[in-house]
Amino acid sequence: MAKKEKNCDPADPADDRKGDTWDHVAIDAESRLVVSVVPGERTAESVVAVVEDFKRRTGGRLMDLITTDGYPAYADAFLDAYGETITPPRTGRRGRPKAPYKVAPAGLTYAVVEKTREKGRVVSIATRVVFGTMAAVIAALGMSKVSRAINTSFVERQNGTDRHRNARKARKTYRFSKDWRHHEAVTYLTMYAYNFCWPVRTLRVKGEGGRWQQRSPAMAAGLADHVWSIPEWLAFPSVRR
Repeated sequence: MAKKEKNCDPADPADDRKGDTWDHVAIDAESRLVVSVVPGERTAESVVAVVEDFKRRTGGRLMDLITTDGYPAYADAFLDAYGETITPPRTGRRGRPKAPYKVAPAGLTYAVVEKTREKGRVVSIATRVVFGTMAAVIAALGMSKVSRAINTSFVERQNGTDRHRNARKARKTYRFSKDWRHHEAVTYLTMYAYNFCWPVRTLRVKGEGGRWQQRSPAMAAGLADHVWSIPEWLAFPSVRR
């Protein structure tokens, strides 16, 4: 944003919030609903923010299966957000007692997709289970309506859709963001408007008379009964009394 990452000076306050930015996105694969978004630098702090926001929006429930890319900060963030704190018992021996630590709860199932790139191209893809068991992963995939493999395809597809909807994120153009506040605001606008105002072709269902009914992610998730217009979405109160 504003300039290339290689041209940014970490010691210059004017270059803060410039250079490479990422969208940390939590999406439900079946409904395509964007649950949480945190735009910003690719840091552990951004990862913690999106995981905590996702946990809050879902009431702390454990998902059947969570998948991400291989960025190691995700594992720490999930363990910190969902983990159970274990306090070692006092042994009565001399010395400092062992500090409390966190362990993954039995219902946390998390797997990652690790891609190896050479000269900018993906040459191999590997998957591994971080929390939970392979049996739990297979069971979750068996219940899935959209996939039978560990992957990050749905969030990658959504990233492509958002680049189409948000001109600031189109690649190799002069339309890139020059100001962080505007970039952040438009990111939230396009991401969350997508939930209610964008009919997704793969979500359509056949209605009465065999006619196709278009559905938005919010409709597929049971949050809306029709595809909203942009004015309808913008006028809807954020807090209902």
